[in-house]
Amino acid sequence: MNYTRADYEQAAAVIRERLTVPVTVGLVLGSGLGPLADTVTEPLVISYDDLPGWPRSTVLGHAGRLVIGRLGNCGVIAQQGRAHFYEGYTQQQVGFAVRVMHLLGIRTLIVTNAAGGINTAYQVGDLMMLNDHINFVGMAGHNPLIGANNADFGDRFVSMTQTYDRDLRQIAAAVAAQAGITLHEGVYACVAGPNFETPAEIRLLRMVGADTVGMSTAHEVIVARQVGMQVLAVSSITNLAVDQIDSNLETTHREVLDGGAQIVPRMTTLLQGVLEKISC
Repeated sequence: MNYTRADYEQAAAVIRERLTVPVTVGLVLGSGLGPLADTVTEPLVISYDDLPGWPRSTVLGHAGRLVIGRLGNCGVIAQQGRAHFYEGYTQQQVGFAVRVMHLLGIRTLIVTNAAGGINTAYQVGDLMMLNDHINFVGMAGHNPLIGANNADFGDRFVSMTQTYDRDLRQIAAAVAAQAGITLHEGVYACVAGPNFETPAEIRLLRMVGADTVGMSTAHEVIVARQVGMQVLAVSSITNLAVDQIDSNLETTHREVLDGGAQIVPRMTTLLQGVLEKISC
């Protein structure tokens, strides 16, 4: 599905006419991390059902609404629920929200996700800041920039060398250190899902340098980089990836949601601290 600028403008217009604060930061909240939006002050809540063209959330743990207000020193749009490729959405639909945010003035995108820990040094409850990703979905031919290029949103051929903003990563690291929060830095592997990975797949991902694995983020980040947004992305380690076939461990979506809920206080402290230090 190829959207036109008018499609994005329709959704942006509905949001714009209800805004009470200027917004410069977008938040995408991963599985189990929706309660982060409860910390937004002066909240304005808009259901995805009220936004033309906006993909609906169908996954448990994704509320399907925007929460708009203030967090830290910034006006924010928090996405409680994202669209996933595995839900049957196209890559263009997955990236729809980011382009609408761009039209509303968002210049910084903070993306969170629930992820499986591949790096053996990671524990459930840790956070990992992305410094790079491996987009296996994109390598398989599914990319939000495929199709007719809309020059209003930038060049088709987007450099991904400096995908995750260095200054934002340094700020996040300083905030985490001051708050005593374990914040790793590493590489996120984006896979299609919805099934969890086999032990052999986990061993392969570890071999190619992935520290965490999940089913989102890369698609939204590609769109964000095309429009020139600064990006910070943080994984919450909600489960440890299983790499042996005789293991008694078995990953479930409930485990992921429960793990995300336990991490919310630390993620909230981290993101509030970042938003207090950046220029909005």
